[in-house]
Amino acid sequence: MLKKIFIVRHCEAQGQPAESPLTEKGLKQAEYLVDFFSNEKIDRIISSPFLRAIQSVEPLSEKTNIKIEIDERLSERILSTMDLPDWYEKLKATFNDMELKFEGGESSQEAMNRIVNVAEEVFKGGTENTVIVSHGNIISFLLKNYHSDFDFECWKNLTNPDVFQINCINNEVILERIWDEDKIIKI
Repeated sequence: MLKKIFIVRHCEAQGQPAESPLTEKGLKQAEYLVDFFSNEKIDRIISSPFLRAIQSVEPLSEKTNIKIEIDERLSERILSTMDLPDWYEKLKATFNDMELKFEGGESSQEAMNRIVNVAEEVFKGGTENTVIVSHGNIISFLLKNYHSDFDFECWKNLTNPDVFQINCINNEVILERIWDEDKIIKI
């Protein structure tokens, strides 16, 4: 059986805290995701508990009549609980050293393990087409797990939203970016 996971990076948000809602543009992008997935049979929707992720798939949930399942493992990775003025350089370093960890934070490997566990459970489960919505940094590590060349530069090129498709056919995993920002009608 062909199993598909659609990995969705949340739409444009007003900020980084867990309770940050989508912007007006982000809400329109969420509506557009309904059209984007209109030719796919969706069986399951799993989201990060962060408001911006949930709001990104609420219109799809309503249209398909599929309840959004919340999974804490899809929460964005915490780089550190300390204020890091040079966070960008520190984040870049964590792509090169997957075990690097800053105070109160999570290593890239730890983040990868928890999101990969979600994907592997979906592949082993009974549904064919699942939408998972999460955040750019942790999604990067899921993609890196299946495509080792996915690096910091790839992370920088992610858009809000963004969509990747992961197919599992006879235990072979194929990864493809299916979101094309240039073909999307400007919202």
